[in-house]
Amino acid sequence: MKTAIITLDLINDICHEKGKLAKYADRIENKNIINKMNQLTAWGRHRGELICHVRVGFNAHYKDGSSISPLFSGAKANNALALNAWGGDFCQTLNREADDVNIIKHRVSAFYGTDLDLILRANRIEKLILAGVSTSNAVELTAREAHDRDYQVTIVTDACEADTDEVHEASLRFLSRIARLLTVKELIL
Repeated sequence: MKTAIITLDLINDICHEKGKLAKYADRIENKNIINKMNQLTAWGRHRGELICHVRVGFNAHYKDGSSISPLFSGAKANNALALNAWGGDFCQTLNREADDVNIIKHRVSAFYGTDLDLILRANRIEKLILAGVSTSNAVELTAREAHDRDYQVTIVTDACEADTDEVHEASLRFLSRIARLLTVKELIL
């Protein structure tokens, strides 16, 4: 069964302490989320899995952003998640390689309005391994959509993070009904 590893929203504005939306950057740093992601993707590359990095962002005009979304409505006013700026770039510590797929999304789910499903189907992918931020938003919604598109879904629980442990754990409880939950160590051993 062919597998893709999908990293979600590991960008400066969210994950770096100087990011404009970095309300839990310290949690991401303290729990070594990006290091765990790098272990996961290195393992996947060694096995010949498809590696996809997905980031949320908007063009300089922000016409691709939502003015009514509670999550995104302030992005333009704060010049946050700008694709042409440092904040919208992938974190420098995230190991990406030339053969990796890079996808830009303008909403929460990695599937909505992107080529992700097309790329997965073109590569005959049946199983997805998801990790990133935030557990309760991008990870959860992408997992739910993947499930409904008939992909087998695994969530790497210790390579995901949310703004609190309670929010993270609540999302994982919901996701346990549609996905397999494993740590990096459990997956790669």
